[in-house]
Formats: sequence, structure tokens, C-alpha cells
Amino acid sequence: MEEFDFTLFDNGIRSVYKHIPHTQLFHCGFVLDIGSRDEKQHQLGLAHFWEHMAFKGTQKRKAFHILNRLESVGGEINAYTTKEKIYFYASVLSKHHERAIELLIDILFSSTFPDSEAEKERNVILEEMAMYNDMPEEAIIDEFDGIIFKDHPLGNNILGTEESVNSFKKNDFEQFLKENIDTERIVFSAVGNISSDKLNQKLKKYIAPIPKQKNTKHRLPFANYQVQHIEKRKNTLQAHCALGTEGLALSHEDRLPLFMLTNILGGPGLTSRLNMALRERNGLVYSIEASYTPYLDTGIIGIYFGTDEKRLQKCIRIVHREIDKLKEKKLGTTQLNQAKEQIMGNMVMAEERNSSLMQIMGKSLLDSGKIQSLEALFEQIKEIKASKIQALANEYFSKETLSSLIYLPNN
Repeated sequence: MEEFDFTLFDNGIRSVYKHIPHTQLFHCGFVLDIGSRDEKQHQLGLAHFWEHMAFKGTQKRKAFHILNRLESVGGEINAYTTKEKIYFYASVLSKHHERAIELLIDILFSSTFPDSEAEKERNVILEEMAMYNDMPEEAIIDEFDGIIFKDHPLGNNILGTEESVNSFKKNDFEQFLKENIDTERIVFSAVGNISSDKLNQKLKKYIAPIPKQKNTKHRLPFANYQVQHIEKRKNTLQAHCALGTEGLALSHEDRLPLFMLTNILGGPGLTSRLNMALRERNGLVYSIEASYTPYLDTGIIGIYFGTDEKRLQKCIRIVHREIDKLKEKKLGTTQLNQAKEQIMGNMVMAEERNSSLMQIMGKSLLDSGKIQSLEALFEQIKEIKASKIQALANEYFSKETLSSLIYLPNN
């Protein structure tokens, strides 16, 4: 039996399904190859605003009926926008799977963008922006993107600006979809405990009639990263620090080793190098993290922490000291094997969460045209050498390549 069931419809939309025995839930969603990096300068925040407006009325439903359609049977529907993708997804009891599929298609392809709802949702998004601005640990990450990807769409805030959000009308949403919807760049993904034949019958009923739409868009590639060091005074109680640089693209052969390197340095585990050095041994921070986010043509590596202003420089010195250790000395066999086991364990746990698995499947099919099995990924991870980790540490974590953004509290 194949692990995944794939279908290609005449309109170009693809579907992928994984049968999960014994579950009572059906998770499904659409992944669209549209994100904030596809916005023109006068459209900043429009992809995210459209994601909100999809729930505000269709040709046959008002906003309340959209929200109540799944909630009334104990299910849920949601969406979110990233730099390169928009996700619409739902979870219901298996017996209500057709209800979820039909509703997702309705909000995706039949939204009406009523002006009255747009006015209300505009205020919601402005409040969302204000909330993030009141959270320096969130605001600094968004602003740091703009430093790494200076003067490029990847550096724009997904929420847009207050000015742009206040300007959008019904025709802006319609024009944005006209410019960006491409049915060949849409994937429906699902996991659940219903037969593939039964699901395909429902998909044929609802997806096949969708008209084919074609768009040839050319995303502006990012180039010419330049190191920057910026300090700002903010109304915060702590100092906040972001360090980072440009990373590798999603398809790069060293993507997994770079992911392992950042995981060793400051991944979610409490035994990461930075967490042990700054929190456990010195009590200087509540939390510190290192991350690597790949995009189709580039990526971003970041380190973030918050601390008392008087301790800031000490924290930065310790961060560089831990980086230097990785640059100067290869991981021992035991350390390397532990790092591999940790990543593989995290991948398994992510796949155990069926709603996350559904989204991972859709994104993978959209980005690479295939879904790599865990076994294949594990084989690649097992082949990673300590020398590769050391080489990447020297290439991406030298003081000469790291930019910084620091928020200092107003005293």
C-alpha cells in the first residue's frame, strides 16, 4: 500500500491524502503558493488581509454561517499567512469530512469581500498590529527580517503597515487574487481514517468544477545581503537582541546540516548550547533560541534573547563564545549522534500531530513536487558529518557575517 494517495485534477489542483487508521478526526486544508513576498509596494499586508476576509462572506454564506458551519459539529476552521504561503485548514470528526471540504472551497473560491465586513476586519488587523508592537520579542523578529532582507519583499511585515491596511477595498482583494491565484500552485492535503476512494469521490465533486486559473509570476530573488548593526530605544523593561544572517534556500543540499547546527546551538531543547550557557549556568535569560527558516531561494538564520540591559554585553559575549566552540572544535561522535537523534525524534513527534502533518504534506508537495518519507530524511540525517557542522558554523556564524538589532529600554 502506498503511503500517500495523490490526485491531479484537470484544473491543475493537486491533492495528497494519508490514511491514518484508528483516528476519529479528519484534518484537511489548502496550501496556496501565495505569500507576503508576492505583494507589490502598495499591497503590503494584502495577502494577510485577504486571508481574514475569506471568512467574511461568500456567495451563499454570511460570516456567522461560515464560522458556525464546523463549530456546530465540534470542528474548527482556521488560516494563516507566511512570507510564501497561505494556509486554510479544518479539523472535524471523520463523519463530517465532506462538510469541511465544501466549506474550505467555498471561502477560497467564492468570497465576496463585503465592504462592511472589510471595515470591521480592518480594525481587527490594526489591533493585531498593535498587539505585536506591544510584544518586543515579536516585534524585533519582524523588524530583523527587514534588516536581513533590506529593500526586498521578504523583509516586509506580513501584517503590512497602518497606512496600507487602511487603504484596502473590495477591488484590491479581487485584483490581488486575479494576479496571484494559479490552480497549478494549489494543493489540497488531508489525513484521516476514511478510504481513499471515498475521499476522491468527494474531491472530484467539489474540486473538479473549479475553473482553471493560470498566472505566471516571477518572484524577485534576494541578493546582496549586507551586514548591519542597529540599536534603538524602546518602551520595554528588558533589552532585546536579535543576531543573524542570510541562510540557505530550501533546496540546498546543506539545508539539513544547517538546521542541525542551529538546533544544537539554540533549538527548543533545554540542553541546547545557548540555553545551558545563558540560562542554566548563568541565569542571565529566561529563554534564548536560535532558528533557521528556509525560503525557496534564500533563508534566514537568527538568534534571539531578552535580558536586563546591564547584562546585555555579557550575554552577547557568551553567545559568541558558544559559537566559537562550534567553529573551533568538531562535535564528538556521541555529541553528533545525540544531535541526530534529537532532530529525528522531533520530526517523528511533529508527524504524530496529524494536523501538522497535513500541512507539512501540502507544503512539501507544493515546494518540491514530492513528499519525502521520514525514513529517507533519516538516512540523510545519519550521513551528516561533524566536519560539515563545523564548516557551516564557520561560514554562517562569524562576527563578520552576523547582523544585529538591539532594543534598549527607555530609562
